[in-house]
Amino acid sequence: MKQFWVTFFGSIVGVVVGSILAFILAIFIIVGMISAATSSLNQAPTVAHADGGTVLTLDLREGRLDQPSNSPFAFAEATSMVDVVRTLEAAERDDNIRGLFLRANEFGMAPAAAEELRAAISSFQDSGKFVIAHAQGFEGTSVTGYFAVAGADEIWLQDTAAFAASGLASEVMFLGGLFERFNAQPEFEQFYEYKNAANTYTETTLTEPHREATLSYMTSIYETAVDEIATDRELGSDAVNALFENAPYSAEAAQEAGLVDTLGHVVNAREAALDRAGENSDFVDLAEYALTLGSWSPGPTIALIEGQGAIVTGSGEAGAFGGSEMIGGDAMADAIEAATEDDKVRAIIIRVDSPGGSAIASDQVWNSIIRAREAGKPVIVSMATVAASGGYYIAAPADYVVAHATTITGSIGVLGGKIVLDGTFDMVGLNVETLSVGGEFATAFSSQEAWTETQREAYRTQMEHIYEDFTGRVADGRDLPLERVLEIARGRVWTGAQAQEIGLVDEIGGLRTAIAAAREIAGIAEDERINLKRFPEQLTGLEAFYALFGLSAETAESAARLNALMELPEVQAALQARQDMSQQGVQMRATAPVPH
Repeated sequence: MKQFWVTFFGSIVGVVVGSILAFILAIFIIVGMISAATSSLNQAPTVAHADGGTVLTLDLREGRLDQPSNSPFAFAEATSMVDVVRTLEAAERDDNIRGLFLRANEFGMAPAAAEELRAAISSFQDSGKFVIAHAQGFEGTSVTGYFAVAGADEIWLQDTAAFAASGLASEVMFLGGLFERFNAQPEFEQFYEYKNAANTYTETTLTEPHREATLSYMTSIYETAVDEIATDRELGSDAVNALFENAPYSAEAAQEAGLVDTLGHVVNAREAALDRAGENSDFVDLAEYALTLGSWSPGPTIALIEGQGAIVTGSGEAGAFGGSEMIGGDAMADAIEAATEDDKVRAIIIRVDSPGGSAIASDQVWNSIIRAREAGKPVIVSMATVAASGGYYIAAPADYVVAHATTITGSIGVLGGKIVLDGTFDMVGLNVETLSVGGEFATAFSSQEAWTETQREAYRTQMEHIYEDFTGRVADGRDLPLERVLEIARGRVWTGAQAQEIGLVDEIGGLRTAIAAAREIAGIAEDERINLKRFPEQLTGLEAFYALFGLSAETAESAARLNALMELPEVQAALQARQDMSQQGVQMRATAPVPH
């Protein structure tokens, strides 16, 4: 009995102490947020060197989003891929910038991110600047980390590291057997055989259409990477393919094969970069350099509207302390409407990085794009890593669609359903009774009851109408016969290269290609400076903080100045922890895994 009370009161004390510690940690995080958000008020970054040049540095080992996050914790995140591309473009025109020093990703990147970065590096070199990349091994088997930096002027490899890049791999989990074991009953409808997201729940292995489509888009991505690497390394595609097929290699063997140029540690590669930049040159992180660039420039305005993550109804805002990025139907539609109503905007670029989601929200964005075009504003879509299913739905009505060769797109189809858990609950003695009034369809989404034939037929009819809308919108938007769309749809995933061949994409390229297309369609001269303006405007750190906590500017700035005196180690530890961690309707969603 004594032991019971000791354990009981000990548990209470533990909960209280834990709560106090959690509260203190939250205070430290908030303090850190204020300090980081206002740091730009206290010191402006400078990168110019009167007596020497600058070498920008970019660490590709950091995980990064395609677009800037709207989270108030965004200050702890790596520069987005969109901003990396825009910053390198600005650096091309800066005579003080002599070169770029890259830390290569050892394990692999999203293929389209690697492709976008490769193009940005190539353009940077075309302006007369050098690029040196250093890898502490290409330890992962994915070719994408190497794909991103293969065009560098020099590729260094640590002499004790390995070159294991050999191809692409993808893993698909199937829960059908697990559900069967626990008497759970998945019930799904999908249009059609290639719309394989539901297979995760209903099958125990790959169906033939699932296997066919997955191998097809993976092969397309791999062939793109091989061909581009062959160009960069001045080797034949067959030779590069043979090298990958015979991987892994020691550092010495990789150098002998022409996959890398020099062996050595990162300190040696950094010294080589400074030597190449000239006397008194120094390194500056690309993120710091980006802060010195103005967000506005004179000239015609092109709107940039960005969306990443699942498409949902509403604003798409994550929880107060972070969460997955989402595209809110309301938020994106409002941004498009605002750009449409702005008389200064000559064209609209929509950057999409999404596997799809809500059919209703996707249609809401589709409608706002139609309204923009009817108002005389050209709309260009730039696809990032994924723009599939609902992500393609919102691209279909655009004047022009740009995708990377390795973008995952298509998946023109719909799916939906539920998992009936009544049998699972029976196994553990849990009983849930369902009561309803009204029509038979009232219990269609109950997890306690299987569909009746009438319910299944009604649900399938509902999905069929959405599929007809989807394919019709694609046919109208892409100016394709409906019969042709029905042939290439059926839920199948394509790469950007494949999608261009079948008429779903207009041009292969990244953000800069989309900007060039916007110039041409809007009648803006190629050499005329433009103002690329984000809609909605990106919040500063302070503004995001105010929005999160509802504080006034005066209150937050006063708190920031007070907390600037409290440079506690705990604050830095909390910030570092945060940075480390960063590393029911019918759905239009693609679950094609990005190969790695």
